[in-house]
Formats: sequence, C-alpha cells, structure tokens
Amino acid sequence: KGQEGHTVGYADIYAQAQQNPQAFWTRAAGDIDWVTPPSKALFDENAPLYEWFSDGQLNGCWNAVDRHVQAGHGDRIAIIHDSPATGTTRTLTYGELQTRVATLAGALRARGVGVGDRVVIYMPMVPEAVEAMLACARIGAIHSVVFGGFAAHELAVRIDDCTPKCVIAASCGIEPGRIVAYKPLLDGALEVAKHTPAFCVILQRDQHPATLHDGRDVDWHAFQSGVTPAECVPVAGNHPAYILYTSGTTGQPKGVVRPTGGHLVALNWTMRHIYDMHPGEVFWAASDVGWIVGHSYICYGPLTYGCTTIVYEGKPVGTPDAGAFWRVVADHKVKCLFTAPTALRAIKRDDPGGALVADYDVSSLESLFLAGERADPDTVEWAQNKLGVPVIDHWWQTETGWAIAANPLGIEKLPLKIGSPAVAMPGYEIAVLDEHGHPVAEGQLGAIAIKLPLPPGTLPTLWNAVERYRNSYLHRFPGYYTTGDAGYRDVDGYLYVMARTDDVINVAGHRLSTGAMEEVLTAHADVAECAVIGVNDALKGQVPMGFLCLNKGTTTTPEQVVTECVALVREKIGPVAAFKLALVVDRLPKTRSGKILRGTMVKIADGQDYKMPATIDDPAILDEITAAVTHLGYGNAAGQDAKAP
Repeated sequence: KGQEGHTVGYADIYAQAQQNPQAFWTRAAGDIDWVTPPSKALFDENAPLYEWFSDGQLNGCWNAVDRHVQAGHGDRIAIIHDSPATGTTRTLTYGELQTRVATLAGALRARGVGVGDRVVIYMPMVPEAVEAMLACARIGAIHSVVFGGFAAHELAVRIDDCTPKCVIAASCGIEPGRIVAYKPLLDGALEVAKHTPAFCVILQRDQHPATLHDGRDVDWHAFQSGVTPAECVPVAGNHPAYILYTSGTTGQPKGVVRPTGGHLVALNWTMRHIYDMHPGEVFWAASDVGWIVGHSYICYGPLTYGCTTIVYEGKPVGTPDAGAFWRVVADHKVKCLFTAPTALRAIKRDDPGGALVADYDVSSLESLFLAGERADPDTVEWAQNKLGVPVIDHWWQTETGWAIAANPLGIEKLPLKIGSPAVAMPGYEIAVLDEHGHPVAEGQLGAIAIKLPLPPGTLPTLWNAVERYRNSYLHRFPGYYTTGDAGYRDVDGYLYVMARTDDVINVAGHRLSTGAMEEVLTAHADVAECAVIGVNDALKGQVPMGFLCLNKGTTTTPEQVVTECVALVREKIGPVAAFKLALVVDRLPKTRSGKILRGTMVKIADGQDYKMPATIDDPAILDEITAAVTHLGYGNAAGQDAKAP
C-alpha cells in the first residue's frame, strides 16, 4: 500500500520505474546488502553501453548465504536435493551451506584463485554445483557453468573463450537407465583446448568414480581438507558474477556477462514481486544449473531472498513416471513451481487425463510459472484444470536474466490471457517494430525490441566481444535491444510472443507466425505437442510443414489426425496459411533444456548442410526427421526440384 492507504498496483509501479529509474532501482538496491552503497543506480556515460550500480561494493555469496545466517536464520533449509536418479533426498541449512561454501572457497583461494579469475563448472544436478557457484562468488572469481555432459569439443570452445584458472567437475551424471561419465569428456576437452587450466577439482560420485590425473586433478574432499575458510571479498557492482554461454548463429557461443550488483538487485526484487514468495517458503525451478533458469532461480534468486530452493536430479517423466513433479511438490511443500512448457507437455502426453495429480497432496502449490518455449494454450489450460492454480506464462532470455514480460503475482494478479506472457516488467519498455524500425499497430506481427537502457541484471556486453554484442543486439534497431523474437500486442498492452524472428514465414507475400499455427494444432485433442517450420517453395516462397506428436493411448489413426489438423488450420487461420504438409512423428528434436530445434529442422527440410547442435538431447532424432521430410517430398533425398506431393 502507498500513502493514505492507496493500493499500489502494477500500473503504478511500472510507471515509477519508467519515470524515475534512478530512484526506483536505488530503492530496490536497498533490499540487499552493500559494503559500499553505489553513488547512483544507472551509469549511462558510455551509452548505448549501460551499467548499473557500478561503483558500489558488495559480495554475491554474502547476500545469498551469510546475511541470512547473521540474521539468525542459519537453521532454515537453504537447499533440498531431491534425486530420483540416486533414490536419495538430503537438505542443507543456510548455516551448513555457509560452512561448506567458505571451505571450498578457501581451498580455491589456497590454489591461487582470486578476484577476476574464471572457473568453469561442469556438474550435474547436485548441491555441490550450487556450492561451487557460491564459492566463486565468495572470492570474486567469475564462474562459467557448462551443462554437465556437453560434448568435449563444445566444452573446449568454452574453456578457450573464458580461459579458466580451474575446472570444477563431477565424475558423472545420472540419467534414467544410464550413467554419463563426465571425466572422459573433460579429459577430451582439455586435450583439444588451446588453454590449459592450472588444475581440476573432481567430485567423485559412487555410481562412477573417475581416474584422476596426477598433478592436474584433485579430489573434491581431499582438496578442501585442513584449509582456512575464506571470507567474503567485496567486488564492484559491475564486476561479472558469471559468464553463461548461449548459442551463437555462427556456431561460436556467445558469453553473456552478468554483473554482480544488478543481478542480485533484480532477482531479489522478482522473488517478491513476480513470484509472490516470502523468505522461508519453498521455491522450485525445475531446470538445470547449466541454463539461465538454474543461475537465476535455482541458485541466486531464491537464496538471496532467503527461500528454500530445490535441486532436482530427475526428469518430468520416467523417474519413475509422469507424477514425478507432483510428488516433489507434495514431499517438500512447494509454493511456486517454475518449469518449461516442454516438461508439462511430456507429462500431459504420458498422463492426458491428469490422473497422477490426484495421487499427491499438491495443496501447497499456489502458482505455476512457465518459460523457455511458447506455452501453447492447450497445455496451459490442461495444467490449470488439473492443478487448480494460476498458470503464468512469462517471457525472458539468457541475455536478460529475468522476466521481460510476466504477470506479477506479488504486486497484482492481472487478468490471465492464455497465450500471452502478459505485460512488461518494470524497467522494460517493449516495442513491436516493422523491418524499418517503426512501431506497428496493435495486433500486427513485428519484431519485439526493448528500448535502451535495459534494467539491472541484464547483459551489459558479451565476454571479450563488445563489437559482437553491438552487432548481435544493438545494430538492427538503434536505441533498442533486439530480442530476436516476433509477436504482437493487443489493445490492453498484453504481449504475444509468437516465434523467433527467423520462424516468421512468408507465404505468397503473407507474413505468418508458425507459433500461431502450432497453437491451433495443439488444440486438437490427440496432439500432445508439435512443431511447425517454414520450408522453401518455388511457387509461394515458403510453405508451412507440421510435425505432430500424439498423446499416449489415442485411438485415432495418424492419417485421420493429419487430415483433421489441416482442416483446423484452414478454419482458424485461413487458406492463406497454405497448411497442407503434416505428418505424425514419435518425438521432436530438442535441446536438453527442452527447446525445439526448429532451425535445424528447416535446414533438413530444405536439403541444406547443418552442424549438429551441441545442446541436442538425442542426435538420433534428426535421422527420424530426415526420413519424415523425405516422406513429404522434401530434403536431400527428394532432389532439388521435388516439392509437395
């Protein structure tokens, strides 16, 4: 509430951030601990390169761990490790976490790791991964987490780009039905990398211990024995907390830089205002520490705000079944669950009727947040019906670190519009532009861009690549950050993110969203999930091609589903979509984080060479896609002139 009992809603708070960003974010910065408060919030002297809280001094680990212990909350649970992979659950209090992190940081310091040094972390979903991140933050080192199990070549590329002083890794990860040995992948990466780290710390897991190389590799526990715990080292507000690599269009990954001050201020603000959390409550981001969601909402966000966070070593299905998420919610009294739409689609595909939800007491759950892929309305409605809680689609990127658009439950629950991630969050001024950079009308599809400066916690640059940063994000629309996504806004200002810009297709001069077609297809009762891509066509320029995955147990024939889906798109979008190419497939090619690899599918359909995506979950799926597009008369096997049958 504001002065005189006036209730301050979303519109008021958004306006405050727009009208006086210095005052708004200075106020938000007062909710975390500073050794030296910043003299101001926004530093715009080098525009269009902006920084926040640059001259303040603080420590990320202090804010995520020590300050809660100092405030008397050392006995509060900080981390719950729930591992169906090993059949174990364990907890760490804030006090225990402080001891473990300080000891690990002391061991790193004793080996010469200090402020500004880089540390690559290559680990599965174990608490030690979070401890490693926090230990780096404690001594001012810059961590770069690489998803556990990434191929040796891709790991080597990241090692060469950030030149770490050490690598912290686990001996293995555990997937359903198999062990993934990490150490041979690390050894292979170090053989081909130009840069050589001084040493490697290896967490030995009982399921598959690794062979250590004398003189280079040290055991996690032995390495820490007898060391002096490290205190928190103050760093500047603009000091990089971490580097996180995101895929680049050239095949060379882009190292997104996250400044310490801005990301702690922004994440702390979001825990209360977006996710409606309070200290001591249980927050679960069902993601991986290797992705941005893991950085923001497994590690730094919940811990800085004083919540309990869950590190889950399992899958949405198969560990053991499609009730896995509901079991975790019930066991640990989760208040807010954050996951990807692809996880929900997998659950819905295995349990279309939602019968497994009834096996668990999920009454603690108050909200479900989705991000990472478009949240199709059918999946959102299914989850709302089965769980009885608001399902909040929100939209953000590795580059931004937190939500660009969301429904801010902690401020005001705005009307839900299924298919929309709702409205811009404070600090983000969203524009929808045509190819010339002019705003488009309401309801018209365009490129989504954000007026500079971006708010705190977003990327100020790329690691050692400022010109690439300018060219990738600032060049296309001067004065704006280019998101690479396309969409539109409605009369109420709600945003609809329909596709990556590259996925807007041009059918006989009509610009059409593949996301809109996917929305129609997933509304079919038998379709669990789908992907629509645009393929080259001699007559129309491009035509859409649909790939459909069906719910388990459906009795409708694939041919009938295809016929009905073609008719649905014609009815809902119109003949202009020219949607005639579709077929049923068992699965879609995805990254390990659940994003559908539409760009690779387009290259296969157009008969172009493609590079195997580093993040692909299962490369064998691409052979199935190749066979599918060949069946439709496309791809290399069909010849250059072959088109629709």
